[in-house]
Amino acid sequence: MTALELRASGELAIPRRLVDAVRTLVFLLVSLAVGIGDLLLLPIAAIAGPAAVRRMLECERGLVNRLLCARVPAPPPLAPDTTITGQQVAFLAGKLPISLGAAILCALPTALFVELVAHSIDGLTGTGSYLGPWLLGPVVGFVLLLLAIPALMLSVGALEATAALISQVSRRGLSSPAGATVPVREALAEQLGDRTLAIAYWLPERELFVDERGHPVTLPEPGTSKAWTAVAHHGNRVAAIIHDAELQARPELVEAAAAAAVLALDNERLKADLNARLEDLRASRRRIVEATVETRRRLERDLHDGAQQRLVSLSVDLQLLRGRVAGEPALELLHSAIATLGEAQTELRELARGIHPPMLADLGLVPALDSLAQRSAVPVELDLRLNGRFPKQVETAGYFVVAEALTNVVKYACATHARLTASNSGGVLWLEVGDDGVGGADPANGSGLRGLSDRVAALDGELVIDSPVGNGTRVTARIPSSEAVK
Repeated sequence: MTALELRASGELAIPRRLVDAVRTLVFLLVSLAVGIGDLLLLPIAAIAGPAAVRRMLECERGLVNRLLCARVPAPPPLAPDTTITGQQVAFLAGKLPISLGAAILCALPTALFVELVAHSIDGLTGTGSYLGPWLLGPVVGFVLLLLAIPALMLSVGALEATAALISQVSRRGLSSPAGATVPVREALAEQLGDRTLAIAYWLPERELFVDERGHPVTLPEPGTSKAWTAVAHHGNRVAAIIHDAELQARPELVEAAAAAAVLALDNERLKADLNARLEDLRASRRRIVEATVETRRRLERDLHDGAQQRLVSLSVDLQLLRGRVAGEPALELLHSAIATLGEAQTELRELARGIHPPMLADLGLVPALDSLAQRSAVPVELDLRLNGRFPKQVETAGYFVVAEALTNVVKYACATHARLTASNSGGVLWLEVGDDGVGGADPANGSGLRGLSDRVAALDGELVIDSPVGNGTRVTARIPSSEAVK
């Protein structure tokens, strides 16, 4: 990589690296003092209880985050009696030796740099002192100043390596295993002190944010009471943390929490993506059911307003013609035509009722179910406890569940009695059709019950068939719906 490419990529950001080196140097000096305090206070804190040790850990976390930008997460919400891990205690106890070793490692190149700069100043100012056998003059001072540059780079590199090592040790030493058992949103809310915190997960294929249920989320605009912080993993957008705008004044806290939760957020994002796909699938199935219901209504209306009306008109014409025709053979033929036309009208009316019964659309589920029971060839006992109307797709699904179940009772069950129960509670419509027939019904052997099961499932419902051989059949449908419409 060329020097130009290095500058473009930001790897030679000398001022920033010098500032980070100074921050690391300050951290080591402060850390030595804090490490001595940890050794003195740790026995007292251990006697006082987990809360005192936790405060020491919080102090360490704040120090490493502010000076080294280590992004060590705050611990998740813990119960008052939660014990401190041995790993955390070992970190506090080893803080002083770790800090002392790191300080010695960084002190050597730093001391060399300071020494070279001091002697170069002596040479450039012409003090006449000696460095070994060499007289410190302007030439030697200039050479020493040039040598101070690689010493400075070595010192900065040592401080950067030390900062990275201490950050890694701090993340391991200060982490808490309890975080895995706490939901991500609750843990982040507790860490950031914002109980209104929400998480929006990024779906790259759709290019939108969704919540954990898969519903679209709109990020807050600047200048409002809410703000958001992006979360990325390996350069890919994962989520956005929506939090109180006041937390923007402490960005390192939000970034630390986000960095610690990035893997959990990525896992939650995959769940949100799955939920979004399931929600789309449910919506698609509901649209198919609604379209089917509307198509049935349109066909029934077209049959009623078209073919049925023309057949009625033809029947009237034949009735008028019968009064004017003389002769026995012609009258018999006309009587036969009228009878055939009446049968065609009846069949067409039954067909229209099967496509979408007008009574269901006009009067609701209770009269329509009562009509089904009255027309059944097997006596049906009714227990209808339904209040008000339901969404049309729910009423239609319920009607055809009962219609198909009663048809099976008449055709296959060899039953002498059937019972229809219908009720609604908690936003759910319950339907049950039972008989005293031979049982043994198998949904896999017929398309009727399979189609009903698909129709009910499209409404997030469930169809259960219990049909032991010799003990009758019971068909139960559970169809979620909104509260009954008055």
